Amino acid sequence: MKAIWNGAVIAESDDIVVIEGNAYFPQSSLVTQYIRPSARHTVCGWKGVCSYYDLVVDGEENVGAAWYYRCPKPGARSLAGRVAFWHGVSVEP
Repeated sequence: MKAIWNGAVIAESDDIVVIEGNAYFPQSSLVTQYIRPSARHTVCGWKGVCSYYDLVVDGEENVGAAWYYRCPKPGARSLAGRVAFWHGVSVEP
């Protein structure tokens, strides 16, 4: 699968975990030139503390468009080391 935004492939992998309809890509599949760490954090009751990345492609920013759980709770361990996308990021086969 591929995660695409603003015409750029942000991540690509066949090793996808789908939780709650979101495709989680391995962290290692990210194209790091498009990724910028964000200071934003939220909390999910069953997954834990969620951190975000901003995407930057051709000078355009997509704030908080990728998220991950650095230390997921026990029930969400399958998300460790994985990243999911939203805010207009297209996930395609």
